[in-house]
Amino acid sequence: MRDLEQAGLRALQRLDPETAHGLALLALRAGLGPFGGPVTSARLRTTVAGLSLPNPVGVAAGFDKNAVALRGLARSPLGFAEVGAVTPRPQEGNPKPRLFRLPEDRAVINRFGFNNDGMEAVGDRLGTRPPGLVLGVNLGANKDSADRAGDFALVLAQLGPFADFATVNVSSPNTERLRDLQGRAALAALLARVMETREHLPHRIPVLLKVAPDLSDDELADVAEVANAAGIAGIVATNTTLARDGLRGAHAGETGGLSGAPLFERSTRVLARLSTLTQLPLIGVGGVDSAEAAFAKIRAGASAVQLYTALAYGGLGLAGDIARGLDALLERHGFGHVAEAVGTGRGEWL
Repeated sequence: MRDLEQAGLRALQRLDPETAHGLALLALRAGLGPFGGPVTSARLRTTVAGLSLPNPVGVAAGFDKNAVALRGLARSPLGFAEVGAVTPRPQEGNPKPRLFRLPEDRAVINRFGFNNDGMEAVGDRLGTRPPGLVLGVNLGANKDSADRAGDFALVLAQLGPFADFATVNVSSPNTERLRDLQGRAALAALLARVMETREHLPHRIPVLLKVAPDLSDDELADVAEVANAAGIAGIVATNTTLARDGLRGAHAGETGGLSGAPLFERSTRVLARLSTLTQLPLIGVGGVDSAEAAFAKIRAGASAVQLYTALAYGGLGLAGDIARGLDALLERHGFGHVAEAVGTGRGEWL
């Protein structure tokens, strides 16, 4: 199956990357993919932010923005999935082209700008979600909104009843001034509105916060303090970066957020730093493309990890390879359970 998937990837990589991504989702919806269900074992099964996961390897928001491939994701090796970002009203996002491969760097630059079908259309799909998939929704705000904090609360009210968790995304670099909401006062006000909305949901799902990798130590300390006070369930570290250090790809100068292998070190240092500032569970994102990278994130302080860019180069089957490899690494290093490894290598990144 992996050979077939790799052949399909080679064909897709000859196409415009956004077109290729759309076709990959169509294939997943059509029943083509690495199916068989989540990879799991006694070492991999874990609980993160109150969520029972068959394994700690998930797919990040952005892979399935509009929740169109939920049945395929439910049959995949993944331990959990996150859809979105979703905004109250549909929006087209930024002009194309807005997605660029950097194969020499195993990276991608995107400037999508929260393109999505809007919360009503996504809600219809979530309402018929398949059983067994641990599913989160990434909350966003419309670009032209006069009340962006209100947008986050509105999307949670609409989609929260159909989700297992929600993530407040104030860290995308592709919506103008969105990252301003990571400041202490603005973030505290936003999270207060979101958490108040959560109280009115049929069930009180965990709310996570996704942060940028470009925050200073002082800014991270502010974020951690606000997150601790707000009563959220965890932090996702991190979103894409505006940095461009050491890139070789022809598209290195494109505007947007950089993800993939070059983000690994920066995002892991932020993760480790956050693990010293809060006891909240952390989800590590950024450059996870192997079992070794996932293990490093976990040892730096992550209780779970998410993939996205690596799937463009390795396919969805890579999630299964990473989960099985992580199981073997845990055993090799004497850990009986993934939770035992969390934070054991934090000092290497501080």
